[in-house]
Amino acid sequence: MAGFPRLVAGLAGFLWLGAPPAIAATTDELYQAQTIVTGTGEPNREIGFKACLEKVLVKVSGDQRLMQKPEMLALRDKAADFVQSFRYHDRLEGVPIHDEQGTHDRPHDLTCLYKPAVVDKLLAQLGSRPWHGERPKLAVFLAAEQGASHFVLTADEDRGETMRESFANATGPLLMRVTFPKAMQLAGLNDKTLRTADMAKLDRLAKGMGASKTLAGSIVWSDKELGWIADWRLAERGKTYQWQVRGVSFDEAFRVAVGGAAQILSGNGQP
Repeated sequence: MAGFPRLVAGLAGFLWLGAPPAIAATTDELYQAQTIVTGTGEPNREIGFKACLEKVLVKVSGDQRLMQKPEMLALRDKAADFVQSFRYHDRLEGVPIHDEQGTHDRPHDLTCLYKPAVVDKLLAQLGSRPWHGERPKLAVFLAAEQGASHFVLTADEDRGETMRESFANATGPLLMRVTFPKAMQLAGLNDKTLRTADMAKLDRLAKGMGASKTLAGSIVWSDKELGWIADWRLAERGKTYQWQVRGVSFDEAFRVAVGGAAQILSGNGQP
């Protein structure tokens, strides 16, 4: 996406194209979480346990609001008690340790596995519940704007490649999937008409793309906000939900988009 500034670089991702419109997550996939820690020492492991607990609770429930609940403070302090097992992966595997570097300095992926009964009980304590249904595949219709540059994000144009990768990365923690329209599938929509396009029409287009639902949005660069302003829409059970985030990187804008969609589709209401 030449010319579009980015505040935080995203990792390379995969676009889930050609997959079924929805798929049920396996228990192993659902009840585990991963975070990055420095080394394998206990202090950093404890930090990692807290991060993984937050991630698994949100992933299993789809509810993004759990982290704001006061009860989470006590649960974080006991995060290690809820882990069934864990493992490390050295992110620099194969790279020699520097002369003054020990293994405690190297970044590791920490993966925590949990018993479903344990996580489900914690969710009940937080007034939430597991989202065991299918995770719908989302068709993303996105209008992007920066200054004089305007376009609709499509699957078959080089323009916007890093945005597509970033969007796909945002789906992983919630086991969601996204696809993007080809230019010929836009049915005459452009960056202006897309902003007010009827959600029922977009959902019909999504079905033709092999997706279950439409996630529609716009993302506009703001010099004043020193970041992107992103607006999102999703229709579910006769209601169109809208939410916004301001002054962020597009990586964060897409995490907010996917998180909001998960919250709605899991039955947890307004993002």
